[in-house]
Amino acid sequence: MFELFSSSSQQSISRRVALKAGCLGLTSIAVGSQNAVGKDRPQRKVRIGQIGVTHGHANKLQVFKNHSEFEIVGVAEPNPEQHEMMKSSRLYGDLKHCSVEELLSSPNLDAVLIETDIRDLLLYSKLALEAGKHIHLDKPAGSSLPELQEVIDIAKQRNLFVQLGYMYRYSPAVQLLHQFLQQGWLGDVFEIHAVMSKVVDPTFRKVFSEFTGGTMFELGCHLVDLVVGILGVPDSIHSYLKHSGKFDDSLNDNCLAVFDYPQARATIVSTGLEVDGFARRHLVVCGTQGTFSIQPLDNPSATITLETAQGDFKKGTQTVTFPRFDRYIAEADELARVVRGDMPIPNRYQQEIDVQRSVLLASGMETIGNKK
Repeated sequence: MFELFSSSSQQSISRRVALKAGCLGLTSIAVGSQNAVGKDRPQRKVRIGQIGVTHGHANKLQVFKNHSEFEIVGVAEPNPEQHEMMKSSRLYGDLKHCSVEELLSSPNLDAVLIETDIRDLLLYSKLALEAGKHIHLDKPAGSSLPELQEVIDIAKQRNLFVQLGYMYRYSPAVQLLHQFLQQGWLGDVFEIHAVMSKVVDPTFRKVFSEFTGGTMFELGCHLVDLVVGILGVPDSIHSYLKHSGKFDDSLNDNCLAVFDYPQARATIVSTGLEVDGFARRHLVVCGTQGTFSIQPLDNPSATITLETAQGDFKKGTQTVTFPRFDRYIAEADELARVVRGDMPIPNRYQQEIDVQRSVLLASGMETIGNKK
Protein backbone atom coordinates (compact mmCIF):
# COMPACT_ATOMS: atom_id res chain seq x y z
CA MET A 1 0.00 0.00 0.00
CA PHE A 2 1.18 3.49 -0.82
CA GLU A 3 1.18 6.05 1.95
CA LEU A 4 0.28 9.65 1.15
CA PHE A 5 1.66 12.48 3.24
CA SER A 6 1.04 16.24 3.17
CA SER A 7 2.04 19.05 5.46
CA SER A 8 -1.38 19.11 7.11
CA SER A 9 -2.44 15.48 7.24
CA GLN A 10 -1.46 11.89 6.60
CA GLN A 11 -3.67 9.85 4.31
CA SER A 12 -3.59 6.30 3.01
CA ILE A 13 -3.86 5.52 -0.67
CA SER A 14 -6.10 2.52 -1.22
CA ARG A 15 -4.78 -0.69 -2.74
CA ARG A 16 -7.24 -0.05 -5.58
CA VAL A 17 -5.25 3.06 -6.51
CA ALA A 18 -1.96 1.20 -6.01
CA LEU A 19 -2.96 -1.58 -8.35
CA LYS A 20 -4.20 0.88 -10.95
CA ALA A 21 -0.72 2.39 -11.10
CA GLY A 22 0.35 -0.12 -13.71
CA CYS A 23 2.84 0.37 -16.50
CA LEU A 24 3.93 -2.63 -18.61
CA GLY A 25 1.34 -4.78 -16.79
CA LEU A 26 3.63 -5.29 -13.80
CA THR A 27 2.04 -3.46 -10.89
CA SER A 28 1.07 -6.49 -8.86
CA ILE A 29 4.69 -7.59 -8.99
CA ALA A 30 6.42 -4.30 -8.28
CA VAL A 31 4.02 -3.09 -5.60
CA GLY A 32 4.09 -6.02 -3.26
CA SER A 33 5.06 -9.45 -4.46
CA GLN A 34 8.62 -10.64 -4.83
CA ASN A 35 7.77 -14.24 -5.74
CA ALA A 36 4.36 -13.75 -7.32
CA VAL A 37 4.57 -16.49 -9.92
CA GLY A 38 3.02 -19.91 -9.70
CA LYS A 39 1.60 -19.69 -6.18
CA ASP A 40 -1.63 -21.47 -7.02
CA ARG A 41 -0.25 -24.46 -8.89
CA PRO A 42 2.94 -26.48 -8.61
CA GLN A 43 5.23 -26.17 -11.59
CA ARG A 44 8.83 -27.00 -12.31
CA LYS A 45 11.29 -24.21 -11.75
CA VAL A 46 12.28 -21.96 -14.63
CA ARG A 47 15.70 -23.08 -15.81
CA ILE A 48 18.09 -20.26 -16.65
CA GLY A 49 21.76 -19.76 -17.40
CA GLN A 50 24.03 -16.78 -17.71
CA ILE A 51 26.54 -15.87 -20.39
CA GLY A 52 29.21 -13.49 -19.14
CA VAL A 53 30.17 -12.19 -15.71
CA THR A 54 31.85 -8.90 -16.66
CA HIS A 55 28.86 -6.60 -17.13
CA GLY A 56 28.37 -4.03 -14.38
CA HIS A 57 25.03 -5.62 -13.45
CA ALA A 58 26.10 -9.27 -13.80
CA ASN A 59 25.70 -9.74 -10.06
CA LYS A 60 21.92 -9.61 -10.50
CA LEU A 61 22.27 -13.38 -10.80
CA GLN A 62 22.12 -13.37 -6.99
CA VAL A 63 18.46 -12.33 -7.23
CA PHE A 64 17.75 -15.35 -9.43
CA LYS A 65 19.68 -17.64 -7.06
CA ASN A 66 17.53 -16.41 -4.18
CA HIS A 67 14.27 -16.54 -6.16
CA SER A 68 12.18 -19.63 -5.40
CA GLU A 69 10.97 -19.97 -8.98
CA PHE A 70 14.37 -20.35 -10.69
CA GLU A 71 17.00 -23.02 -11.12
CA ILE A 72 20.45 -21.89 -12.31
CA VAL A 73 21.67 -24.39 -14.92
CA GLY A 74 25.13 -22.91 -15.30
CA VAL A 75 27.31 -19.92 -16.12
CA ALA A 76 29.43 -19.51 -19.24
CA GLU A 77 32.21 -16.93 -19.40
CA PRO A 78 33.87 -16.79 -22.84
CA ASN A 79 37.01 -15.08 -21.52
CA PRO A 80 39.38 -17.81 -20.20
CA GLU A 81 40.90 -15.53 -17.54
CA GLN A 82 37.50 -14.50 -16.21
CA HIS A 83 36.34 -18.10 -16.40
CA GLU A 84 39.12 -19.09 -14.00
CA MET A 85 38.28 -16.24 -11.63
CA MET A 86 34.70 -17.51 -11.38
CA LYS A 87 35.88 -20.55 -9.47
CA SER A 88 36.74 -18.49 -6.39
CA SER A 89 33.75 -16.14 -6.66
CA ARG A 90 31.15 -16.15 -3.87
CA LEU A 91 28.44 -15.61 -6.47
CA TYR A 92 29.56 -18.07 -9.15
CA GLY A 93 31.79 -20.54 -7.29
CA ASP A 94 29.05 -23.02 -6.40
CA LEU A 95 27.46 -23.00 -9.85
CA LYS A 96 28.22 -25.18 -12.84
CA HIS A 97 30.83 -23.58 -15.12
CA CYS A 98 30.53 -24.47 -18.77
CA SER A 99 31.14 -23.29 -22.29
CA VAL A 100 28.58 -21.23 -24.17
CA GLU A 101 27.83 -24.21 -26.38
CA GLU A 102 27.30 -26.52 -23.40
CA LEU A 103 25.03 -24.02 -21.70
CA LEU A 104 22.84 -23.42 -24.75
CA SER A 105 22.46 -27.17 -25.32
CA SER A 106 21.42 -27.86 -21.71
CA PRO A 107 18.15 -29.85 -21.50
CA ASN A 108 15.05 -27.77 -20.80
CA LEU A 109 16.98 -24.50 -20.60
CA ASP A 110 14.33 -21.77 -20.74
CA ALA A 111 16.15 -18.46 -20.75
CA VAL A 112 19.59 -16.89 -20.67
CA LEU A 113 20.88 -13.76 -18.96
CA ILE A 114 23.33 -11.94 -21.25
CA GLU A 115 25.87 -10.22 -18.97
CA THR A 116 29.04 -9.88 -21.04
CA ASP A 117 30.99 -6.73 -21.78
CA ILE A 118 28.74 -4.33 -23.68
CA ARG A 119 30.66 -4.86 -26.92
CA ASP A 120 29.69 -8.56 -26.90
CA LEU A 121 26.08 -8.38 -25.68
CA LEU A 122 24.45 -8.62 -29.10
CA LEU A 123 26.70 -11.43 -30.34
CA TYR A 124 25.69 -13.72 -27.48
CA SER A 125 22.09 -12.55 -27.58
CA LYS A 126 21.84 -13.80 -31.15
CA LEU A 127 23.40 -17.14 -30.23
CA ALA A 128 20.92 -17.65 -27.39
CA LEU A 129 17.91 -16.69 -29.49
CA GLU A 130 19.04 -18.91 -32.36
CA ALA A 131 19.17 -21.73 -29.80
CA GLY A 132 15.50 -21.02 -29.05
CA LYS A 133 15.95 -19.35 -25.65
CA HIS A 134 14.32 -16.26 -24.20
CA ILE A 135 16.90 -13.69 -23.12
CA HIS A 136 17.46 -11.00 -20.56
CA LEU A 137 19.71 -8.52 -22.37
CA ASP A 138 21.45 -6.07 -20.10
CA LYS A 139 21.74 -2.41 -20.92
CA PRO A 140 22.66 -0.57 -23.02
CA ALA A 141 21.80 -2.92 -25.87
CA GLY A 142 25.23 -2.89 -27.50
CA SER A 143 26.58 -0.15 -29.72
CA SER A 144 25.24 -1.21 -33.13
CA LEU A 145 21.64 -0.47 -34.01
CA PRO A 146 21.66 -2.80 -37.06
CA GLU A 147 22.86 -5.68 -34.85
CA LEU A 148 20.13 -4.99 -32.32
CA GLN A 149 17.60 -5.01 -35.16
CA GLU A 150 18.87 -8.48 -36.10
CA VAL A 151 18.39 -9.63 -32.51
CA ILE A 152 14.85 -8.24 -32.43
CA ASP A 153 14.00 -9.79 -35.80
CA ILE A 154 15.12 -13.24 -34.62
CA ALA A 155 13.08 -12.90 -31.44
CA LYS A 156 9.96 -11.86 -33.35
CA GLN A 157 10.31 -14.68 -35.85
CA ARG A 158 10.73 -17.27 -33.10
CA ASN A 159 8.24 -15.76 -30.65
CA LEU A 160 10.88 -15.22 -27.98
CA PHE A 161 11.17 -12.59 -25.27
CA VAL A 162 13.94 -9.98 -25.28
CA GLN A 163 13.84 -8.39 -21.83
CA LEU A 164 16.06 -5.32 -21.55
CA GLY A 165 17.76 -4.56 -18.23
CA TYR A 166 16.10 -1.19 -17.67
CA MET A 167 15.17 -1.70 -14.03
CA TYR A 168 13.35 1.60 -13.45
CA ARG A 169 10.56 0.49 -15.79
CA TYR A 170 9.44 -1.72 -12.93
CA SER A 171 9.59 0.93 -10.19
CA PRO A 172 6.23 1.44 -8.47
CA ALA A 173 6.84 5.21 -8.64
CA VAL A 174 7.32 5.08 -12.41
CA GLN A 175 4.22 2.91 -12.74
CA LEU A 176 2.18 5.41 -10.75
CA LEU A 177 3.51 8.18 -12.97
CA HIS A 178 2.25 6.28 -16.01
CA GLN A 179 -1.18 6.00 -14.41
CA PHE A 180 -1.26 9.78 -14.05
CA LEU A 181 -0.23 10.20 -17.68
CA GLN A 182 -2.79 7.68 -18.93
CA GLN A 183 -5.53 9.41 -16.96
CA GLY A 184 -4.43 12.84 -18.20
CA TRP A 185 -4.07 14.11 -14.63
CA LEU A 186 -0.91 16.10 -15.39
CA GLY A 187 -2.37 17.76 -18.49
CA ASP A 188 -0.04 18.23 -21.46
CA VAL A 189 3.55 17.35 -20.63
CA PHE A 190 5.88 20.19 -21.66
CA GLU A 191 9.04 19.45 -19.68
CA ILE A 192 10.99 16.51 -18.29
CA HIS A 193 14.23 16.79 -16.32
CA ALA A 194 16.19 13.72 -15.28
CA VAL A 195 19.53 13.17 -13.55
CA MET A 196 21.50 9.96 -13.00
CA SER A 197 25.02 10.36 -11.62
CA LYS A 198 27.55 8.85 -9.24
CA VAL A 199 31.27 8.88 -8.59
CA VAL A 200 32.78 6.41 -11.07
CA ASP A 201 35.91 4.84 -9.59
CA PRO A 202 39.11 4.55 -11.64
CA THR A 203 38.52 0.92 -12.57
CA PHE A 204 35.12 1.61 -14.06
CA ARG A 205 36.28 4.88 -15.62
CA LYS A 206 38.49 2.71 -17.82
CA VAL A 207 35.53 0.48 -18.69
CA PHE A 208 33.21 3.42 -19.38
CA SER A 209 35.89 5.05 -21.59
CA GLU A 210 35.48 2.39 -24.25
CA PHE A 211 32.52 4.27 -25.73
CA THR A 212 32.31 7.92 -26.74
CA GLY A 213 29.04 8.31 -24.88
CA GLY A 214 30.74 7.85 -21.51
CA THR A 215 28.38 8.22 -18.57
CA MET A 216 25.44 9.09 -20.84
CA PHE A 217 25.80 5.74 -22.57
CA GLU A 218 26.41 3.70 -19.39
CA LEU A 219 24.14 5.47 -16.88
CA GLY A 220 21.98 7.94 -18.78
CA CYS A 221 20.55 5.14 -20.91
CA HIS A 222 18.20 4.37 -18.00
CA LEU A 223 16.81 7.90 -18.22
CA VAL A 224 16.55 7.79 -22.00
CA ASP A 225 14.38 4.69 -21.55
CA LEU A 226 12.08 6.58 -19.17
CA VAL A 227 11.83 9.68 -21.36
CA VAL A 228 11.03 7.70 -24.52
CA GLY A 229 8.51 5.70 -22.50
CA ILE A 230 6.73 8.93 -21.59
CA LEU A 231 7.01 11.13 -24.67
CA GLY A 232 7.95 8.70 -27.43
CA VAL A 233 10.62 9.26 -30.07
CA PRO A 234 11.81 12.89 -30.14
CA ASP A 235 12.07 15.05 -33.24
CA SER A 236 15.73 15.67 -32.49
CA ILE A 237 18.36 14.91 -29.86
CA HIS A 238 21.27 17.20 -29.03
CA SER A 239 24.23 15.63 -27.23
CA TYR A 240 26.76 17.55 -25.13
CA LEU A 241 29.65 15.41 -23.91
CA LYS A 242 32.46 16.72 -21.72
CA HIS A 243 35.50 15.36 -19.88
CA SER A 244 35.55 17.35 -16.62
CA GLY A 245 37.30 15.10 -14.10
CA LYS A 246 41.00 15.51 -13.43
CA PHE A 247 41.83 12.01 -14.55
CA ASP A 248 44.27 10.81 -17.15
CA ASP A 249 41.68 9.10 -19.29
CA SER A 250 39.27 9.86 -22.13
CA LEU A 251 35.99 9.32 -20.28
CA ASN A 252 33.25 11.81 -21.07
CA ASP A 253 32.11 12.12 -17.46
CA ASN A 254 29.89 15.21 -17.62
CA CYS A 255 27.12 14.66 -20.12
CA LEU A 256 23.89 16.38 -21.15
CA ALA A 257 21.30 15.43 -23.75
CA VAL A 258 18.36 17.55 -24.87
CA PHE A 259 15.35 15.83 -26.46
CA ASP A 260 13.13 18.12 -28.53
CA TYR A 261 9.45 17.38 -29.17
CA PRO A 262 6.81 19.53 -30.91
CA GLN A 263 5.41 20.86 -27.62
CA ALA A 264 7.92 19.61 -25.07
CA ARG A 265 11.56 19.33 -24.13
CA ALA A 266 13.43 16.82 -21.99
CA THR A 267 16.89 17.23 -20.48
CA ILE A 268 18.99 14.34 -19.25
CA VAL A 269 22.14 14.80 -17.17
CA SER A 270 24.60 12.06 -16.28
CA THR A 271 27.99 12.49 -14.66
CA GLY A 272 30.64 10.29 -13.11
CA LEU A 273 31.71 12.91 -10.58
CA GLU A 274 28.82 13.62 -8.20
CA VAL A 275 29.37 12.75 -4.55
CA ASP A 276 26.43 10.69 -3.25
CA GLY A 277 24.87 10.95 -6.69
CA PHE A 278 22.46 8.11 -5.94
CA ALA A 279 20.54 10.38 -3.54
CA ARG A 280 19.92 13.01 -6.23
CA ARG A 281 18.95 10.68 -9.07
CA HIS A 282 15.56 11.95 -10.12
CA LEU A 283 12.86 12.23 -12.76
CA VAL A 284 10.61 15.31 -12.90
CA VAL A 285 7.65 15.46 -15.29
CA CYS A 286 5.88 18.81 -15.66
CA GLY A 287 2.45 19.13 -17.25
CA THR A 288 0.00 21.98 -17.67
CA GLN A 289 -2.09 20.62 -14.78
CA GLY A 290 0.53 19.21 -12.45
CA THR A 291 4.07 18.05 -11.71
CA PHE A 292 5.25 14.57 -10.74
CA SER A 293 8.73 14.31 -9.21
CA ILE A 294 10.47 11.04 -8.27
CA GLN A 295 13.56 11.22 -6.07
CA PRO A 296 15.63 9.21 -5.49
CA LEU A 297 15.07 6.72 -8.28
CA ASP A 298 16.48 3.71 -6.43
CA ASN A 299 14.40 3.97 -3.25
CA PRO A 300 11.65 6.14 -4.63
CA SER A 301 9.20 8.58 -3.21
CA ALA A 302 7.09 10.92 -5.33
CA THR A 303 6.18 14.54 -4.77
CA ILE A 304 3.02 15.35 -6.71
CA THR A 305 1.51 18.80 -7.24
CA LEU A 306 -1.93 19.03 -8.86
CA GLU A 307 -3.91 22.03 -10.06
CA THR A 308 -7.15 20.22 -9.20
CA ALA A 309 -7.99 17.06 -7.28
CA GLN A 310 -7.70 13.88 -9.36
CA GLY A 311 -9.01 10.50 -8.26
CA ASP A 312 -7.82 9.87 -4.71
CA PHE A 313 -5.23 12.67 -4.96
CA LYS A 314 -5.95 16.13 -3.60
CA LYS A 315 -5.33 19.56 -5.07
CA GLY A 316 -1.92 20.92 -4.13
CA THR A 317 1.25 19.09 -3.10
CA GLN A 318 1.48 15.65 -1.54
CA THR A 319 4.20 13.04 -1.06
CA VAL A 320 3.72 9.38 -1.89
CA THR A 321 5.95 6.70 -0.38
CA PHE A 322 6.26 3.19 -1.78
CA PRO A 323 7.23 -0.30 -0.65
CA ARG A 324 10.94 -0.97 -0.86
CA PHE A 325 12.03 -1.21 -4.49
CA ASP A 326 14.62 -3.96 -4.79
CA ARG A 327 16.43 -3.90 -8.08
CA TYR A 328 15.88 -6.82 -10.44
CA ILE A 329 13.21 -8.73 -8.48
CA ALA A 330 10.37 -7.52 -10.68
CA GLU A 331 12.44 -8.31 -13.77
CA ALA A 332 12.88 -11.87 -12.51
CA ASP A 333 9.17 -12.18 -11.75
CA GLU A 334 8.22 -10.97 -15.22
CA LEU A 335 10.67 -13.32 -16.92
CA ALA A 336 9.27 -16.29 -14.98
CA ARG A 337 5.70 -15.36 -15.88
CA VAL A 338 6.52 -15.05 -19.58
CA VAL A 339 8.46 -18.35 -19.70
CA ARG A 340 5.60 -20.19 -18.01
CA GLY A 341 2.94 -18.64 -20.22
CA ASP A 342 1.29 -16.84 -17.30
CA MET A 343 1.54 -13.62 -19.32
CA PRO A 344 2.05 -13.01 -23.05
CA ILE A 345 5.40 -11.85 -24.34
CA PRO A 346 5.31 -8.05 -23.95
CA ASN A 347 5.17 -6.35 -27.32
CA ARG A 348 8.21 -4.14 -26.83
CA TYR A 349 10.16 -5.03 -29.96
CA GLN A 350 9.86 -1.62 -31.63
CA GLN A 351 10.14 0.14 -28.29
CA GLU A 352 13.58 -1.39 -27.73
CA ILE A 353 14.75 -0.18 -31.13
CA ASP A 354 13.39 3.32 -30.46
CA VAL A 355 15.06 3.48 -27.05
CA GLN A 356 18.41 2.27 -28.34
CA ARG A 357 18.43 4.69 -31.26
CA SER A 358 17.76 7.49 -28.79
CA VAL A 359 20.50 6.21 -26.45
CA LEU A 360 23.02 6.25 -29.28
CA LEU A 361 22.03 9.76 -30.37
CA ALA A 362 22.13 11.07 -26.79
CA SER A 363 25.60 9.51 -26.49
CA GLY A 364 26.93 11.04 -29.70
CA MET A 365 27.29 7.55 -31.16
CA GLU A 366 24.59 7.29 -33.83
CA THR A 367 27.12 7.69 -36.65
CA ILE A 368 29.37 4.91 -35.33
CA GLY A 369 28.41 2.01 -37.55
CA ASN A 370 24.76 2.99 -37.58
CA LYS A 371 22.32 4.58 -39.96
CA LYS A 372 19.07 6.37 -39.16
